[in-house]
Amino acid sequence: MLELFTIGHSVHPIERFIELLTMHGITALCDVRSSPYSRFTPQFNREALKNELAKNQIVYIYLGLELGPRSSDPTCYKNGKVQYDLLARTDLFQQGLSRLRKGIKSYRIALMCAEKDPLVCHRMILICRYLHDSGIRIGHILEDGSIENHSDTEARLMELLKVSPYDLFSTTEAQVMRAYDLQAEKIAYVQQEEQGNYESH
Repeated sequence: MLELFTIGHSVHPIERFIELLTMHGITALCDVRSSPYSRFTPQFNREALKNELAKNQIVYIYLGLELGPRSSDPTCYKNGKVQYDLLARTDLFQQGLSRLRKGIKSYRIALMCAEKDPLVCHRMILICRYLHDSGIRIGHILEDGSIENHSDTEARLMELLKVSPYDLFSTTEAQVMRAYDLQAEKIAYVQQEEQGNYESH
């Protein structure tokens, strides 16, 4: 089965971050931040990160344009907030998913964004939502280096939001999708809040 991993750079020293990737045999890192820079963790600025990865024979690919949590398409916004369901339908996003599906046939890929916990990051709530039914096994590399299976992450999401997988009037799958929708509403990018921000998500 094809595999895909995700990771958040958090505030790791670059040496620890590289260690997390190498311990899981990652050969390519796909940066899915809309803005691949941070004033607080400059070691993860795009050029610095690319150079460090190259020293460790890990390929750097920037996919923030295709798979980032922000969009330059005004049709993806409602009242200034990105709508993940609309963003996921765009040609650009679908092109990004296609590149990933192709890439994992040749590389052991990790999607990278900023947040350490996938539950509060679009890499899980947006990207993985639309990949996990594609016959791809997804694992989230956590801060301590352990791997959390995507189905376990979904279960943790439902517990966090108090969404029961058992509902008289709904299927378990529909309840999982409801949890995704609720979390998307919580974490989606809002234009007014982020103006002038230099952060990496």
